[in-house]
Amino acid sequence: MCGRFSLFEDIDSLKEQFHFDFPDDLDARYNIAPGQDILTVINNGSGRSGKKMRWGLIPFWAEDEKIGYRMINARAETVDEKASFKHALKQRRCLILTDGFYEWKKEGKQKQPYRFGMKSKQPFALAGLWENWKKDGKEITSCTIITTGPNQVTEKIHDRMPVILPKNKLDIWLDSSFAKPDQIKQLLVPFDADLMDAYPVSTAINSSKNEGKELIAPMNSL
Repeated sequence: MCGRFSLFEDIDSLKEQFHFDFPDDLDARYNIAPGQDILTVINNGSGRSGKKMRWGLIPFWAEDEKIGYRMINARAETVDEKASFKHALKQRRCLILTDGFYEWKKEGKQKQPYRFGMKSKQPFALAGLWENWKKDGKEITSCTIITTGPNQVTEKIHDRMPVILPKNKLDIWLDSSFAKPDQIKQLLVPFDADLMDAYPVSTAINSSKNEGKELIAPMNSL
């Protein structure tokens, strides 16, 4: 699964790289956790638009918003079969921007966190789905991150990784006219391992209450 990530890149730099409109500023975040609002990018019909959404998808038919805490990820292999995700897969796809994500490796009785990112240090886009939920006068826009099998970098730590979309596939992912599940799922594959790296970080990342640049520092530099 993908349960934590970061986004500390300057918003103007993000807008230049991913070509979207977003009127607000953005706080640097080093330890983004489920249930929090995150930056996404959607196609609003006239171009790309940035939108904050709650991480943890709440299906439009759900009775209780708390279901979202169980919907932070969607498996690529079955995303077109699950009632929670199959409608969004066809019409409500988004980019979830990040500059790194975390996974944990069990080492004896301990779990060591690792940070994964691009060798270039550049931000990248994860494949996401979103929904708009309304009930009793309350409205929440929420999203989920699609995961797939590991590549040669992530498999050493975990058996899943988020779907990272290559730059030349971003427009296709956001195009709602591209709606055949079999075609869409061809994009949901492990990312090129040669472009990625990983390193261990402090267990301080384990608590979602912790924030700060020190969380991304390699263990051997602490």
